[in-house]
Amino acid sequence: MAEMDSGRESMYEAIIPGLPDDLAFRCLAMVSHGYHGLLQAVSKRWRDVVLSSDYSNLKAREGWSGNWLFVLTEGDNNQWIAYDPEPNRWHPLPKIPRTDPSWHHYGFSCVCVCNRFLVLGGSYALHEPVYPHQRPLVTNDVMQFDPFKQQWCKVASMQTPRSHFACSVVCGKVYVAGGRTTSSTKGLSSAEVYDPCVDRWEELPPMATTQMDCLGLTYKGRFHVLSDQVGLPEQNKSEVFSPSDRTWDRVEDLWPFSRAMQFAVTVVGNDKVYTVVDWGESSIKTREADQGEWYNVGSVPPVILHGHSRPLEAFGHGFAALCRELYIVGGKVLKWDESGAGRFDIVKLDTVRVCDPTIVPFKWRETKPMCGSARGAVLGFASMEE
Repeated sequence: MAEMDSGRESMYEAIIPGLPDDLAFRCLAMVSHGYHGLLQAVSKRWRDVVLSSDYSNLKAREGWSGNWLFVLTEGDNNQWIAYDPEPNRWHPLPKIPRTDPSWHHYGFSCVCVCNRFLVLGGSYALHEPVYPHQRPLVTNDVMQFDPFKQQWCKVASMQTPRSHFACSVVCGKVYVAGGRTTSSTKGLSSAEVYDPCVDRWEELPPMATTQMDCLGLTYKGRFHVLSDQVGLPEQNKSEVFSPSDRTWDRVEDLWPFSRAMQFAVTVVGNDKVYTVVDWGESSIKTREADQGEWYNVGSVPPVILHGHSRPLEAFGHGFAALCRELYIVGGKVLKWDESGAGRFDIVKLDTVRVCDPTIVPFKWRETKPMCGSARGAVLGFASMEE
């Protein structure tokens, strides 16, 4: 019997020699997701730990989600990738389950809420439709990525299918408004809110006007619906929803957008809003007060391509904030033929540039470029902070 016990002891492998297994397990669970590939390569024992349900459940219970940037580029319409700033690593996510992965998905929104990443609504269309005037399919589906289990699942659908709509998170709930459907091409006035704790959507009072091709922004506890059609008299006002009294207000507010410009807004901290304005030169603007003037604080540095003498301005990039820093990801540039023939090539970028917006002038640095074939125009971009 003593010989059998000693044999079992010799076969046992501690997670971390010298530490009790429960403590070693917690140590591994605190490691950020960008290191998981390295952890699994250490030993079979560590691989079993990292892939176990106990591991993901412990991380979820403690809220150890880590920091994430989720990116979808035009080159991989069904393949989201994620960035972890701590180890400076990118890794692909599992593909979103679809009935027909050949369909092109666009016009969706994406947000992070309660340590989950959501991809909401949008339109599906064939890259090469069978019929010339075949309409896209507008969906109300909501797909959720669990960063602890590293899995996608479908959650409660929106009450109204919508594409190109405003979406943002206020106090742990997801608000959506406006957009368009195949039958409402001039825009929607409807709005609704999603509570991830009970997996349920609730209808909200409608906006005073219809909105489409709009953007959602959370600012000082309210949900702003911003139109990108600035310049048209009827579109110079923002629709603003107050969750406390469930009312909409129309606010005179000239956001620096137009249909021809890069359309992205992000909030750093609780009071500073930043946007990228593309007018030949990508300038970054900010403001601090509700009705304050916008002013330039810097610009996105031009792209220098190997073997090309002139600096080039990027367009179509992603723009978001993570850990109080601004990220510029991907995009494209027009590389002109320097022989004078008037030709140019479109070059898709995989670059990632970061700066701290509180330090002026901006000091940009490049981090690790996106992984795999991810490059070019950014279709979806969201950040999650632990």
